[in-house]
Amino acid sequence: MTPTAPNKTAIVLIDCPDRKGIVAVVSDFLLRHNANILHADQHQDADLGLFLTRIEWDLSGFDLDAKGFAGKFAPIARRFEMHWRLEFSEVRPRMAIFVSHYDHCLADLLYRRESGELHCEIPLVISNHSDAQRLAEFHRVPFHHIPTGSVSKQNVERKQVALLREHSIGLVVLARYMQILSPQFVRRYPQRIINVHHSFLPAFSGARPYHRAFERGVKLIGATSHYVTEKLDEGPIIEQDVVRISHRDQLQDLIQKGRDIEKAVLSRAVRWHIEHRILVYAKKTVVFD
Repeated sequence: MTPTAPNKTAIVLIDCPDRKGIVAVVSDFLLRHNANILHADQHQDADLGLFLTRIEWDLSGFDLDAKGFAGKFAPIARRFEMHWRLEFSEVRPRMAIFVSHYDHCLADLLYRRESGELHCEIPLVISNHSDAQRLAEFHRVPFHHIPTGSVSKQNVERKQVALLREHSIGLVVLARYMQILSPQFVRRYPQRIINVHHSFLPAFSGARPYHRAFERGVKLIGATSHYVTEKLDEGPIIEQDVVRISHRDQLQDLIQKGRDIEKAVLSRAVRWHIEHRILVYAKKTVVFD
């Protein structure tokens, strides 16, 4: 299947102190520059006094480019103390996938990219094992094996960062990559590293969560996709899902059911990031419709 490009649209994401008139002023600004608004969603956080919004419009007839938008919008942004960013749907993010032994999330992402569901480029797959090489090559994606066994983390990450720079990567997806990234690595890609954790965080963080869930006799297991921060498994959560289990399910049943959830949760998080639907604030996220 040939991936299909979305309509050419622009998206602005805004967060600022909540006050009257924000929607009216932004809508009027877009109207004055001949924008046809296609989608608009907003959220108020009453506890923090914040207003957050995502507005998407058709670029046909719109009379500002990115530089012109920034210049014209600046007075409004200053007036309302806005943090904002402008994105364009026709730009394909360049995404690198990190993986270890388990390749089910990798397979799902590669298929969704090839089928056109994920509007992005995947120039490379990086792994500390060679298991996923055939899968990557089947999808015609270059595979880079960087072992982590006896090599220092610093040397491993130096090679990884060099590859990411060479391929102009803007998003890193950890598709069951079972290595902890250093704070230095994470700081290079703030809110641009997405991980899937095979547990419904904050329960059973860290290693072997299915084993611990089985020992505890839980009735629900889940998966969590989140942005990576310097604190392990504590980054802003993007998506979660659960499945019910029973006393009849053994450890391998939990693992199999969990893998199905992991794929869905990670792919949704990646798609929402690519479509610029996520705003991070106060250690959590808003995912706009």
